[in-house]
Parts: sequence; C-alpha cells; structure tokens
Amino acid sequence: MSAALHTGVNETLRKDVAALCAHFGPAYWRACDRERAYPEAFVAAFTQAGYLGALIPHEYGGLGLSLDATCAIVEEINHSGGNAGTAHAQLYTMGTILRFGTDAQKAEWLPKIARGEVRLQAFGVTEPEAGSDTTRITTTAERRGDVYVARGRKRWTSRFQHSDAMLLLARTSPPDPERRAEGLSVFLVDLRTLPSGTIDVTPIPVWMNNETNEIAFDHLEIPAANLIGTEGAGFRGIIDGWNAERILIAAECIGHGRFCIERATAYVTERHVFGKPLGANQSIQFALARAHTALEAADLMRRDAASRFDRGEPCGPQANMAKLLASEASWQSANAAIDALGGNGFAVDYDIERIARETRLYSVAPLSNNLILAYLGHNVLGMPRST
Repeated sequence: MSAALHTGVNETLRKDVAALCAHFGPAYWRACDRERAYPEAFVAAFTQAGYLGALIPHEYGGLGLSLDATCAIVEEINHSGGNAGTAHAQLYTMGTILRFGTDAQKAEWLPKIARGEVRLQAFGVTEPEAGSDTTRITTTAERRGDVYVARGRKRWTSRFQHSDAMLLLARTSPPDPERRAEGLSVFLVDLRTLPSGTIDVTPIPVWMNNETNEIAFDHLEIPAANLIGTEGAGFRGIIDGWNAERILIAAECIGHGRFCIERATAYVTERHVFGKPLGANQSIQFALARAHTALEAADLMRRDAASRFDRGEPCGPQANMAKLLASEASWQSANAAIDALGGNGFAVDYDIERIARETRLYSVAPLSNNLILAYLGHNVLGMPRST
C-alpha cells in the first residue's frame, strides 16, 4: 500500500472512530471516573463496531488492520477525551494466541474475541515481589495428567473483573540462574468455567479510573490444551506482545496530549485578562508550543515503530523510545494545560485533571521509563548494564 493511500485509510478510520466517540462525550467519562465504573456502554459499542478486534485477521472475523491503523483508533479515543486504556488489552493480548497458539486454539478463541463473545483483557504476569523482573515470578503450574495446577499470586491484573479469559504466565520448571527466561509457560485461563472461589480477587483502588486487582489461587486447574506454545518457552510469547503494547500506549498518550493542548489553546485564546488574550503571554504560549512540539516528535517515533512492526522488522528500540517520548510528552502537555487554565485546570468539569491522572500512569506502566532508559543504554548504546 502506498504511503498516500495508507494515510488516507487511517484518516478515514480516525473520522469513523471520532464519530462513534461523539456518543461518549466528556460527561460520560466524568461519570465513569466519579463512580469508578467500567465503561460498559463504550466497550460494547466499540466491540460491535469491530474496533476491539482490529488486529485479528479477516480469516478469524477481525478487521485485519495494521498496527499503525490500530494506533489511529486508540489515539482518537483519547483525543476525544475518552480512555482507551479501559479496553486496550483486548487489542494486543490475543497476539500471543495468534502468533504462538495451535491452529485449533486460534480457531476456537480468535473468532469469539473478534465478535466480543469473549473478553480477553486480563494479563496475569506481574507479581508482588518480582515486579518488573518478570523472570523472578514464583507462580507455578504443575502438570497432572490432562491439567496443570497453578498456585501463586499476581498483582496489577487489570480488567480481571470484566474479562472472560486471562493469559497467565507461570513457572513449569525450577528457575535456572544461567537461563532465567526458561521454564516459564503461558496459559489461557477460561474464567467462565472456574468454580466460584477458585481465584481470590482483591481490588486495588488507584488514582485514576482503572479496574486493577491482586489475585491469588492455590489450586487453579487449567486444561493442558490451554497451554499456549511450548512448555517452558512462554517468556517469548509474552515479550513478543510487548512491542505492540508499547506502540499502542504511545498512540494513546499522543491522543491524551493533543486533547490537553487543544483544550488549553482554545481556552487561552478566548479568555482575556488585563486587556489581552491569556495566550498572548509568552509564559503560557511557549509552554504549550513546546508540549505540542514534543507530541509531534513522539508521534514520528511512534509511526516509525509501528511501520517496522507491520513490516515484520525488529522494532524493540523504536517501540520503547516511542512509549518513552509519548508518555513524557503527554504529561508535559497535561502540566502545560493545567498551568494555562490555572484553577480551572483542577476543575472536574474542564476534564484536564482527569486526563492528567490517566496519562501519568504511562510514565511507569506497563514499564517504567527509567527501565526503558536502562534498556537503551545497555542494549542499544552498548554501555555497561545499569545497576
């Protein structure tokens, strides 16, 4: 597809997404935030439109879009004042099944995910003690005949209460200090079939409207048929999806940032103080201009990362740099907007404070920006490993 045609497709997609987002305006998202409610109506509408199955190939009932085009969807949701993070995992968690699942697993699960019959939004990876050092997880899964029996705890398992299935990473063999990534396996857990009480769920209240939890289980039986990929080689299946996740989150941050900049520039252009527009003051204008510039630079990196991903090329550095730049730019934009609006920047009815809380998350999740810098320093620039 030519660059011009590709751009045209994405712009049409943006307009279509914006039209659907118009049914879920700021008042809708304010109410969800105030009540800490899951946006069921929004998720249902976007599922029905097929957008949450964007990356699933046509043969399994999805839209078969590129990652670059899918970025346009989540960016536009946040650009409209929404919160794509409430459902974005549906877009990329299925990638583990798509790339590592058997033909039978793909035929069984992907059409249901594409139709919205199954919500696969929960990702059981992070643990209370291991944190970002995923190879140190202690959750285990022991093979017993036709099932695996899993025991352990997971923390920051978002959207668990609104998911029908969950990807779970567990140890199936003892850790080897020389090959830490080996011995980890990925399972697809069908939450709908579990007896009540199998998994203890403790919600974690957080700063923004994000349903996240700590979960614990002592005797979680998983059919052996639900092992995704090869036993002991699951770490590859998890990190393979990280690049897509980070690129999509970069797009979401860019959408958040553009919302803040557009709201702020309109406000300071219309509002007059001391006989002139508020935006005529360099202290206001220059901060917004810098934030806008940072967003545009981050968007270029995001586009490069998505393009490499779609071509099947290595894109780890670009995906990480896109997430780093975009999360910093969105937070910079939110801060500039708060300064521009003054007291109104903290007022709920102006929406900036909500977006600021939502976008601040991405400086530390799904991976801290400091860890990204450590990765770039060591793996890209060849410096000694950061300690």
